[in-house]
Amino acid sequence: MKIVGITGGIGCGKTFLAGIIKRLGFSVHNPDFWVRDLYLKSDFLQVIKHEFPMVFEDGVFNKRKLRQLVFDDNKQLKKLESLIHPFLGQKLKKLIHRTALKEDVLFLDVALLLEFNWDKYCDYIIVVDVADELQKQRVMKRDHISEEDFNKIIAVQMDKKLKRQCADVIIDTAAPENIIKVQLIKFIKEIL
Repeated sequence: MKIVGITGGIGCGKTFLAGIIKRLGFSVHNPDFWVRDLYLKSDFLQVIKHEFPMVFEDGVFNKRKLRQLVFDDNKQLKKLESLIHPFLGQKLKKLIHRTALKEDVLFLDVALLLEFNWDKYCDYIIVVDVADELQKQRVMKRDHISEEDFNKIIAVQMDKKLKRQCADVIIDTAAPENIIKVQLIKFIKEIL
């Protein structure tokens, strides 16, 4: 089995690319969904409540407040990551073992693939990218955030140029979908 990591900055088109891969008949696994599930677990919410009591209002968890807190304060972000990353690492290892004999290619859609050091599990890395201005427009429109908030998010992500240097393939998601699809098919044929 080949493991292919898909990464790129926020708003660069990871989800779009994952959709194309799924339509080609492959499964794509995204740890963002694992984190969403984690926030539904009462045990984990108790840990969050203990570490970040300020993100609870009348006993109710406010995820937006937590997001704002960690993007405003890098120490808080590191604290949150230290709670989440071990869980994600365990899930990834279980996924790899579970699918090793079932699939030819395992795709992982992970925004922080390189930051998590998960590239060590990957045989190949696809970096999705777009021009900076298009990236900013996409994120501000999709997430209904200000340019200032966008800049805070970008500030905590790995520089796009560094990500590109780690890529086996770089896909510009501003290209037409049929061009991207052809590029993906060629890549998949090559690795198989």
